[in-house]
Amino acid sequence: MKTTQAWGWLAAGVLALGLNGFYQDGGAAWAHRVVDGAVARIGDRSGAVLALATGRFDWFAEKVNIAAVRNETASCRFGAVMTRFQNKIARTQGGMAQFEAMSARQEAALAQLEANRARIEAQVARVRIAPLSFHVTQIPDVACPRVRVSVPRVRVPMVKIPAPVVHVETLGSEPI
Repeated sequence: MKTTQAWGWLAAGVLALGLNGFYQDGGAAWAHRVVDGAVARIGDRSGAVLALATGRFDWFAEKVNIAAVRNETASCRFGAVMTRFQNKIARTQGGMAQFEAMSARQEAALAQLEANRARIEAQVARVRIAPLSFHVTQIPDVACPRVRVSVPRVRVPMVKIPAPVVHVETLGSEPI
């Protein structure tokens, strides 16, 4: 039982390692496309509810109007062309609104940065640094007395130990 379970975990680990390598090499781009498509469809279907929940009634009305225009069947080519043109205009206006919102956020951040800079400048202006004068003092030259130390030399007797002689026989001229 434990051996079978261990082999199962080993197989799962090898499979996970292979899938990770496949994913890291860019082999799972199709999975990203599928997930992105599903998220886009969910976003399209829940956009109106989100607009109502957040209180953006103008955006809700625009989305409902676009959906109604999309669902209408055009009886002539001119009507179809006008519908596509209106859809493009609505998408462009939505993109511009998003760009303007982003620009407004950036302007607010820049204004906050300017306010912080002005606050720091005001704090620095309040700080008064009194001029300081340092007196330079001369350190007199000091002569250190010389100290002589004598270290006696100690002689250690040398002990000689003869090393044994080892003979090695080789089989031929090959290296050992």
